[in-house]
Amino acid sequence: MNSSNDHTITLGMGCFWSPDALFGQLPGVVRTRVGFAGGTTDHPTYREMGDHTETVEIVFNSDLLSLENLLNVFWSNHNPTNINDYKGRQYTSMVLYRDSNQQSAAQHVLTNREQQGNSKIDTEIAPYTTFYLAEDRHQKYYLKRYPDAIDKLRTLFSTDEELTNATLAARLNGLAKGYTNMDSIVSDIRTWPISTQQQEKMIRLIRLIKW
Repeated sequence: MNSSNDHTITLGMGCFWSPDALFGQLPGVVRTRVGFAGGTTDHPTYREMGDHTETVEIVFNSDLLSLENLLNVFWSNHNPTNINDYKGRQYTSMVLYRDSNQQSAAQHVLTNREQQGNSKIDTEIAPYTTFYLAEDRHQKYYLKRYPDAIDKLRTLFSTDEELTNATLAARLNGLAKGYTNMDSIVSDIRTWPISTQQQEKMIRLIRLIKW
């Protein structure tokens, strides 16, 4: 489902499990992955994160979802100055931009929200350098609480990498967390640039999942 209008941005807003589900359920999002970014430590892991932050890497189609709308979802769903009363680097509010257009969009949305709220938003806006993929158990965390869902999805995505990168898995992870519903996912699938036969195969499969 990749296209020339796909763009990538990396965001930090606390524990990365919920952002993975929050953004994954949005129409226009192509892929989500969680990992570590924003620091200098080489090859961080969940247990040895160093100076990195938990982040979600989002690939989105700008024809279907603007960066400005995505950033408004970001700032509407966490408190940058107090993330679960945690003050460490692990849960920093962060926007890592990949080009000047993303930097400008982030600053514009941030300024507008500060003006509307009359207070400074404590989010780090910095250039992207490196993203380290988190261990597989952290990818699509809420979806993996439903073994029947994973078993059925394995008929479409045979490897952990394929499952992590799948748009369908992103949507269902959002469903598992309660951010969306089955009817919305079905309607979205029917707009995807795949054949009608592929669409209906996916829809039949996900309707059989035991939640």
